[in-house]
Amino acid sequence: MNLEMVMQELEALGKERTKKIYQSNGAHEPLFGVATGEMKPIFRKIKRNQPLAEQLYATGNYDAMYFAGVIAEPKAMSEADFDRWMDSAYFYMLSDYVVAVTLAETDIAQEVSDKWIASDIELKMSAGWSCYCWLLGSRPDSEFSEGKIASMLELVKNTIHDAPDRTKFAMNNFVYTVGLSYQQLHDKAVETAKEVGPVEVNRGTAKSKFINASDNIQKATDKGRLGFKRKYVRC
Repeated sequence: MNLEMVMQELEALGKERTKKIYQSNGAHEPLFGVATGEMKPIFRKIKRNQPLAEQLYATGNYDAMYFAGVIAEPKAMSEADFDRWMDSAYFYMLSDYVVAVTLAETDIAQEVSDKWIASDIELKMSAGWSCYCWLLGSRPDSEFSEGKIASMLELVKNTIHDAPDRTKFAMNNFVYTVGLSYQQLHDKAVETAKEVGPVEVNRGTAKSKFINASDNIQKATDKGRLGFKRKYVRC
């Protein structure tokens, strides 16, 4: 399948209701409103195809950009490629669920994520923290430095309340993911979450929302999910 054929199939799968949901989360035109599960039949026809993924991502169409992440070949991408994708990721569903997810399947994931976290740019920081969540939730604990993850928990504790909103979400999820999936630092994650307490975020509405990693870690503990590792990062 070529670019034109994929775009035609995506457009045919678009639904106005789904489009409005995506727009309420930050997506803007062009987009069709394709539910992610509806993309699976197209993926089965194409499998992995990095050249086509690049063409789709470059369209600026949200659904095409998301599908680009589905068919991408992460290990064929360089740090510069990920930076380029990141520069075009204009809201969190692209930065955290397309770029960060794709990056998480590479050997350079931690190196690139560290740079994004240190960037002071909201969506780059969010993607960096999110990538660590995908990594910790899928890879063996032995692939991570305990000292490094511990220092990252300290960074969250000291900076999360002053971070941009999307970064707050990703940092909060990082603490939760360490508590759930990185067993050596479960206790430290619990302690960090308690010290941080509820984190206020505002999703563009008059009413603020509070997120709390401590509550989520406790719920996961009660359900016996400690040590959880997913088999696949991407669908």
